[in-house]
This record gives sequence, C-alpha cells and structure tokens, in this order.
Amino acid sequence: MFIKRHWGGNKLNTAAKTQQSKRRALLEVFLVSTKLGLTSFGGPIAHLGYFHNEYIQKRKWMDEKSYADLVALCQFLPGPASSQVGVGIGTIRAGLLGGAAAWLGFTLPSIILLLLFSLLMKAMDVSSTGWIHGLKIVAVAIVAQAVLSMGKKLASDKSTASIAIAAASVTLLWQTVYSQVVIIVLAGLIGLFAFKTVSNQDNSTIQVRVHRSVAIFCLVLYAMLLLLLPIFSGLWHSQLFSLFDSFYRVGSLVFGGGHVILPLLEREVVPQGWVSKEAFLAGYGATQAVPGPLFTFGSYLGAMFDGVRGALVGTLAIFLPAYLLIIGALPFWNSLRTNVKIQSAFVGINAAVVGILLAALYNPLWTTAIIRPYDFTLVIVLFGLLVFWKLPPWCIVLLGAVAGEVLYYL
Repeated sequence: MFIKRHWGGNKLNTAAKTQQSKRRALLEVFLVSTKLGLTSFGGPIAHLGYFHNEYIQKRKWMDEKSYADLVALCQFLPGPASSQVGVGIGTIRAGLLGGAAAWLGFTLPSIILLLLFSLLMKAMDVSSTGWIHGLKIVAVAIVAQAVLSMGKKLASDKSTASIAIAAASVTLLWQTVYSQVVIIVLAGLIGLFAFKTVSNQDNSTIQVRVHRSVAIFCLVLYAMLLLLLPIFSGLWHSQLFSLFDSFYRVGSLVFGGGHVILPLLEREVVPQGWVSKEAFLAGYGATQAVPGPLFTFGSYLGAMFDGVRGALVGTLAIFLPAYLLIIGALPFWNSLRTNVKIQSAFVGINAAVVGILLAALYNPLWTTAIIRPYDFTLVIVLFGLLVFWKLPPWCIVLLGAVAGEVLYYL
C-alpha cells in the first residue's frame, strides 16, 4: 500500500508540476507579447525585427532557421504577417492557448488606444478640423511609400508590372464589393500558368505542438465561415452580423501586408454609410501612430460603427481568419513551402496586390486629401521624410497632424 501511495503521489506531483509549468509558460508568453504590443512601432517589417530581438536573440524560444521558416509561412498566407508570426511563436512555446495569449498581448494595447481615438472622433466635427485633414495627407504619404516598396519587390519586371497595372485599372473602373476578390483569383490563375518558380529544397522543419486533426478543423472552419457568412448575413438582418461578415471577408483576402486592408475595408464600410470617408481616412492615419498590428484599424472602424461592442466584433472578425490559417497551416508547412504551383500562383497574386494598393492611393486617398497646392507640398515633404530620412511612421503622423492644423488657417 505504501509503494502504491508513493508512486501515486509521484504521478500527482508530476502532473501538478506539468500544469504549473504550462501556466507559467502561458503567462510568460502573454507578458512578453504585451511588452511588444506596447513598444512595437513601425509596421509589419519593423514588428518582425522586434520579434527577432525579443523571442530569438534574448529568450532563445526558437532557432534562427525555424524563425525564418515561420516568417516565410506567414508571408505566404493571407492576413497580418506579424500577428501570425506572434501566434505561431506563442503556439510553439505554450500550445494553442499560448498562440491566443500571444495575439491578445500584442494586439490589446493598440485596440484600447484606437477605441479612445474613436470616442474623440465621435465627439467632434471631423469635416472641419485641420489636424484631421493632416492625418488624411499622412495616409497618402504612407501608402505611397508602401506602393513604392512593394512594387520594387513584387512587380519589378514587365510581366508582374503588367498585372499590377491591370489590377489597378480594374479596381478603379469596376468599384464593387467583389472586384478585389475577382482580381486576386484571376491573378493567381495567371501566375499559376505564366510563372515558373524554383522549389525550395531546404529540408529544415518547424516543430509545433498542433495535431493535424486540429489543423484540419481550423482550415475547414475558415472555409465554411468564408462561404456561409454572406448567406447568413442576407437571411439574418443584423448590422453587427453584417459587420462581422464584411470584416471576416477582408481578413481572409488580404495579401501583401496591413496596408492592403485600406481599399478592402473602404469598399465595405464607406459606401454602406457605416463610417464617413473623413472618419475612415483619419482613423487610418491614426492607426500608423499606435504600436501593434495595422489590422487594429478594424477595431477603430467597429468602434465608430457601434462603440465597444462594434470594436469587439470588428477585432474578432478581422483577425479570426489569420488565426485559423496559421494554426491550420503550421503542421503542413514543410510540404507546402516546396510546392512550385502554389509559389507560382502567389507571384501573380502579389503583383495584383500592388495594383490594388496603387488604386487606393488615388481613390479614396488622393481624391479626398490632396485639394490645394499646400496639401501636395505637405505630402511631398512627409513622403521624403518617410522614405529618404527614414523617420518612423509615428513621427510622420504627429508632423502631419500639426502641419494640417497650421494649413487649415492659411
């Protein structure tokens, strides 16, 4: 009896220590990701640098090659790459709950800041405020810089540039909710048949504690929501449900970084009258000034639509596809990354993304913000400071807001 109790006690102690270790790892993931959420300014590329410094160099949670593989996976999937990398690292470190904790910590600070900004916007007349117009000019400079940077990488030859030009033209001339979806699908088909890529033969693997059955469930849920939400939205006449459907669709189709949500979300919320064009563009400018992912722009728009409740719905809807995709793809990445056909399709998709963003630079950004020579002068100055002087986006936002207020009285 003594021996049985002794061994039974050891098993209980081991189980308790295991649970305690899991809770400690989960809390650690949340605290570290919250620290990053409070300090990570500068957009997705800068976020990956912050992650590398904190997670890889300081804490050694992953080796360099595994981190590079994880970044490649998240660049390959639609959604906010930096958030997906954080979810992946949290999942590898502390399981599925660790992925959720990493996302929450990294995202919550910017959600709170943008929710407060939405309250400020609701309390004032945004159409007659100089600093709000300055934020719209900031958005022009930042998106112009994104078009330039992405164009050099993704549409730099005759074939990909032609896809980008065609995508921009169609986006401007055929302005419907479905235009971007059709453009992305067609560009993927063109890439599939027109481009040849070289398979990556690197045999390194990412070790992750996600069972394939869980991954398959996440992928099936992602696809079912994408297909069924528009149907239920038509049957169940609820504006919050329609908001969830719209933002989930946007989160499912964003390739190429956070800036691409601008044209997709504008098509969803402005024509419907959920958010005015002035409040939309001002919020986009403000999103550049806060740390964390650009996708929290969805939180701001949800708050403008229906306060805290709208912010929660908007946040969940726009991030959920990215979460389901990264959890679903991790166990299969080692085979996906060597698939030449998938790589070829994404050559076309990435080129089309550049064109869609180029169209957004003109409408709604340029047509709304650049009205006088003063506006054009300010956007040139801000663009130069951003591209050549390498000032961080939050500095550009502050300068633009102050300059916009000054120009208002000229």
